[in-house]
Amino acid sequence: MSDPNGTDQPDPLDSFDDIIEAETTRDPDLAVIEAGSRTLRTQGGQPHADVPTRPEDPEVDRALREVEAELATRWGETKLEPSVSRISALMDVLGDPQRSYPSIHITGTNGKTSTARMIEALLGSFELRTGRYTSPHVQSITERISLDGAPISAERFIETYQDIKPYIEMVDGQQEYRLSFFEVLTGMAYAAFADAPVDVAVVEVGMGGSWDATNVIDGDVAVITPIDLDHTDRLGETSAEIAGEKSGIIKQDATVILAQQPVDAAQVLLKKAVEVDATVAREGLEFGVVARQVAVGGQLLTLRGLGGEYPEVYLPLYGAHQAHNAAVALAAVEAFFGVGAQRAEPLDIDTVRKAFAAVSSPGRMEVVRRSPTVVLDAAHNPAGARVTADAVQEAFDFSRLIGVVGASGDKNVRGLLEAFEPIFAEVVVTQNSSHRAMDADELAAIAVEVFGEERVQVEPRLPDALEAAITLAEEESEFAGGGVLVTGSVITVGEARLLLGKG
Repeated sequence: MSDPNGTDQPDPLDSFDDIIEAETTRDPDLAVIEAGSRTLRTQGGQPHADVPTRPEDPEVDRALREVEAELATRWGETKLEPSVSRISALMDVLGDPQRSYPSIHITGTNGKTSTARMIEALLGSFELRTGRYTSPHVQSITERISLDGAPISAERFIETYQDIKPYIEMVDGQQEYRLSFFEVLTGMAYAAFADAPVDVAVVEVGMGGSWDATNVIDGDVAVITPIDLDHTDRLGETSAEIAGEKSGIIKQDATVILAQQPVDAAQVLLKKAVEVDATVAREGLEFGVVARQVAVGGQLLTLRGLGGEYPEVYLPLYGAHQAHNAAVALAAVEAFFGVGAQRAEPLDIDTVRKAFAAVSSPGRMEVVRRSPTVVLDAAHNPAGARVTADAVQEAFDFSRLIGVVGASGDKNVRGLLEAFEPIFAEVVVTQNSSHRAMDADELAAIAVEVFGEERVQVEPRLPDALEAAITLAEEESEFAGGGVLVTGSVITVGEARLLLGKG
């Protein structure tokens, strides 16, 4: 790369790889976060509050690295022993912090994080102090725990870990297996929420429901986003079996907000609700999307909630799936406030509009560059890919769309690629820095079967894949409406976001 005066300048994409390769002793997911944050500071302006970069204070940065290094020694999120015994033991020695505030608990296959963000925004607009726990993160581990709508500060993250570390070690010594990475973070979130203190916690499950670490809470409202096939090796091979695991978050006398579900999944969920005397609100019956139209930067909605209609709601997110997520989020917040049960009147419409207008969801149909337009979306299974493909076609008038796909090896990659095949002119297959990433050549072999050899390009390094895709999108002047969609994994999207200087 050269500056206007002709002198050579280091390419931030090259330095990104160099830093990652130097981090040989660290968990690859954590290494890429750190490396990307440093390259981001060389490329862009101030980061968005949703995606914090490394702390500027060297001492705070050092302390956060130490915490990340300790967490990286524990079982990763894909290594599970289906039990809540360890997290329950941790909550017990901490004094059950998760019982000091009401909660809204969210499970499902797709849409959980976006729905959680919408619920958080609505609750905050009604002047409630919120805590939100979601996973995985896009760029920084601190994103997972939010207070009052913003990621927890690095200082508070470190302090929370140090506060509960002696109790973590105590539980480690008493259990057959040490607490996992996700269990420790869940304990940190619940402790941080109690310490704040929050008025309500919005909690997304990590996987499943019944034995998920988050399931030591008794959610006043249980939200089930659409269920589809994912993590079939752990949750079941049919939507009904998966629904059985996810129904574990439905607690006695709770209110259940059901997004539209496959019939067999709905039957399982409704049966569980009956067993525990839960009240159910179903999308398409008790609430739903009345109307939607594409608008600049998002869409304009009319939503029917438990208390009536909410017209002219602007949502700055793309796709029909986000409209349905908004309907689910609205119903969940209405249920939390007792709308439809203790009170008949709807929520204040102006407050609802203000909340939805401020919603963001990084890495979900997110535009990070123009000319050509580059869109990031964390779709990682066939169901998510299908709704993303529909959303891209609806929201953008691309004359030529190039895909950049980097997926995890434990996913239904063929199904994901087949969902995108109709909208991609060509696809550049790559791999992210995670140890879970599918090898680029292995991914390419599947892509050739789906797209044909002439439509597939292989670039193992993500920086090279992005450059190649952008070049393809700009290849001919007649394709002035060319675009790039980066997808396949949250990790791929997070790395691409950093490389493209989003902040």
